[in-house]
Amino acid sequence: MADTGSGAGFTVWFTGLSGAGKSTISHVLAERLRAHGAKVEVLDGDVVRTHLSKGLGFSKEDRDENIRRIGFVCEILSRNGVVAIAAAISPYRAVRDEVRARIPGFVEVYVECPIETLAERDVKGLYKRALAGEIAHFTGVSDPYEPPLAPEVTVNSSRETPQQSVDKIWATLEHLGLVSFDRSALAHQRI
Repeated sequence: MADTGSGAGFTVWFTGLSGAGKSTISHVLAERLRAHGAKVEVLDGDVVRTHLSKGLGFSKEDRDENIRRIGFVCEILSRNGVVAIAAAISPYRAVRDEVRARIPGFVEVYVECPIETLAERDVKGLYKRALAGEIAHFTGVSDPYEPPLAPEVTVNSSRETPQQSVDKIWATLEHLGLVSFDRSALAHQRI
């Protein structure tokens, strides 16, 4: 059974370019946490934009406001014993750091993936169009993406399976003392 510390929740914040695998990895992590008894909510960037951030555009100010709103919800959830998982591009470092400062137990996960791989994965062809100059303000191509300088975990979706990425994240959560397990049963088993 997973113990999320003293009953306090925490936030796992996935950042990375569109198509890097943030949503996929976050849902695998959420299932693993739930299987160990944790209360978990996933705030997926695309879903949040349809509900919580409806009406916001893609200017820097609107993108920052979107991240602040997601951060506010994560803060409330974490404070109430829930593991909040945010999966949003969140391209600007300053607003991610602002959210980090407000949430105790904030774990930043950078989902790294080369643009070439993202373009190959992109069934809608948005990266190819952006690289050809047909789409303005496309994050990571014609608009900035500022990778984190010191994330707690970096995973690379072009070299790791989602499960391998979750294993790395899980090890970090254990190391930080955010999840722990009663291992006494393991001590009595013979291998």
